[in-house]
Amino acid sequence: MVAFPPCKINLGLHILYKRTDGYHALETCFYPVPWTDILEVIPSDTLAFSQSGDAIPGDPHDNLCLRAYHLLQKDFTLPPVRIHLHKIIPTGAGLGGGSSDGAYTLRLLNDLFNLNLAPTALAAYAAQLGSDCAFFTQDTPQLGTGRGEILNPVDISLKGRFLVLAKPPIHVSTAEAYAGITPATPATGLTQILAQEPLAAWKEKLHNDFEASVFARHPPIQALKEKLYRAGAVYASMSGSGAAVFGIFDQGVDLAFDPGVAHWSGVLPR
Repeated sequence: MVAFPPCKINLGLHILYKRTDGYHALETCFYPVPWTDILEVIPSDTLAFSQSGDAIPGDPHDNLCLRAYHLLQKDFTLPPVRIHLHKIIPTGAGLGGGSSDGAYTLRLLNDLFNLNLAPTALAAYAAQLGSDCAFFTQDTPQLGTGRGEILNPVDISLKGRFLVLAKPPIHVSTAEAYAGITPATPATGLTQILAQEPLAAWKEKLHNDFEASVFARHPPIQALKEKLYRAGAVYASMSGSGAAVFGIFDQGVDLAFDPGVAHWSGVLPR
């Protein structure tokens, strides 16, 4: 079975406070984007994982795809499988590519072996893999709260808008991004902004709390955001904790980027 795990962008990201468990409470809108990896899961005599495309940092035996298999194996008698991941979505980008791969492994295993897990059950397993993994068990925009694993549908559509994503050759670790954050409750909540403000007003009202500290440490990321606005973006922002930025346009644009900058552009289908 083959799937195409997508990435996501964050429409606004507020870091509200630090929780007693050490995590931060946040609110954000996860929005799916069809810049995808390619994931294959097939029955096999032995459990195996292989990978092609862009390199993935870290131990391959700790890949989220394998972790997803072992997580389900605790509760189900799963036959061995061969998992192959072709990596296209940049890592260390704030696009959730690894989380998507893990969540889609759960989805494929659920389908392949007829586990009959409902979406809520899949989301609960995915949340054990990572804070934003649960989102990728959905196919629609979701408001994320808690650590990002508490999801509720949000009525927003960018269908037909042209999106440009760009990720410079910079890795921003989650720990680094959070180190520069002072949690605070915003004057206007994210739900209210998305429900009441037109896209044209987002530039002034919709913010990613990670941007200030990440831009200070990595000016090329800020420069990419400014490039998108100069090109006519209605709204531009860093995604997640970086280093990718995105721009939303009313019409298609053809932008050139420096060597080493991974990028994707296209019309959003939903």
